[in-house]
Amino acid sequence: MREAKSVAIIGAGPVGLAAAAHLLERGLRPIVLEAGDNVGHSVRQWSHVQLFSPWEYNIDRAAERLLAATGWNSPDPHHYPTGAELLEGYLEPLAARTALSDHIHTSSRVTDISRAGFDKLKTKGRESAPFEIRYQNGQGPKVVKADTVIDASGTWHSPNPAGANGLPAIGETQAAAKIAYGMPDVLGRDRARYAGKTVAVLGAGHSAIGTLTDLARLAAEVPGTQPVWLLRGNDPAKAFGGGANDKLVARGELGAAFASLVAAGRIKVESEFRVSHITADGPRLTVATGAGSCCRQIIVDELIVATGFRPDLNFVRELRIQLDPAIECPVALAPLIDPNEHSCGTVRPHGARELAQAEPGFYFAGIKSYGRAPTFLMLTGYEQVRSIAADIAGDHAAAERVELVLPETGVCSRADALGASQCCGGPAPSAVDACCAADANAKQQGKTGCGCAS
Repeated sequence: MREAKSVAIIGAGPVGLAAAAHLLERGLRPIVLEAGDNVGHSVRQWSHVQLFSPWEYNIDRAAERLLAATGWNSPDPHHYPTGAELLEGYLEPLAARTALSDHIHTSSRVTDISRAGFDKLKTKGRESAPFEIRYQNGQGPKVVKADTVIDASGTWHSPNPAGANGLPAIGETQAAAKIAYGMPDVLGRDRARYAGKTVAVLGAGHSAIGTLTDLARLAAEVPGTQPVWLLRGNDPAKAFGGGANDKLVARGELGAAFASLVAAGRIKVESEFRVSHITADGPRLTVATGAGSCCRQIIVDELIVATGFRPDLNFVRELRIQLDPAIECPVALAPLIDPNEHSCGTVRPHGARELAQAEPGFYFAGIKSYGRAPTFLMLTGYEQVRSIAADIAGDHAAAERVELVLPETGVCSRADALGASQCCGGPAPSAVDACCAADANAKQQGKTGCGCAS
């Protein structure tokens, strides 16, 4: 009998494991290579963070079918899990208790991918050559061959730097001991590092406002803790989101709570602060924007850079990859997710057609497929790999079919998207105890609760 087609999957996060589950259902042979010593290695780095979507949006259907056969008790679909709960209640049992366990290789960091016997320039016969994947597992370099490759390695370990021009700020590398990236656990394992300190957070996305919200809580518990928000733009209200209009309720609530903290003065705001220089001055940091007479600077104890992530493309450099020059995502996907254009509403579900590369048999999936765009939802990744698995198996009708309806985000990323100054009408007047202008108007009419949706 002909051996089942082999598919190497880079990354054993939620999307990588979902890909393996769909491939098994199709009679294909997944080979999952995970750089960390456990599945969901990147999720462990933000295990303290609560997801914006409830369980019903975080479980892949093929993975759920595998788990159901083991007697797994599915979680409450309406509960919002933390990263730790996602691991304990879903990813770990999926990897350990189902047929996937025989296909997962941890501590296996992929370093290079090519076509066996072919460099990037050689064309004739290329499509029939298997992929050659090199990886490190602590015992020296290893090689595995596969018919197809799905890169679901994520972007967590490739954070964007502090510099407003996309490059590290001058001095950023030298000041690395005082800089953290992403979402440190300021109320938990990293508490001692930030308690009683002046801490600047650079960024305007959900990672930044979540970290600032936690720092405000820490400030209420530990005197001397001062959160400082470094905002590249000039309108803090853009970060407040859609409030009660957001169908992902937890995300809307975070934006509303953050707006109230800013309005109350519990978070110092430095807008139009485009970091250019970072200088370590003894135990403190001087963070500056501009130069000469235009220079502004603040002095802090710690800096948290939450400016998003970018894909690591080093190990695919010997493949024929075509990416959008700005977003660094597959060319066909770029118009669907471009953050310069997309604001309120949804990103259209998409699959193998948009994710396939000029290198036949190679696909990007998961958050890495979005390049530098920040709008990824886990459920989108599950739809991606369902389509990719169907495409690899030759079921092109299923690959083209859309089997996903995403929740409306209700969030604007561009101020002019609604023909208004910003979502929720902007910040509330300083004299009014409200989370935004829309809420202030509602309260003036005698309404209670958050009036963002009124």
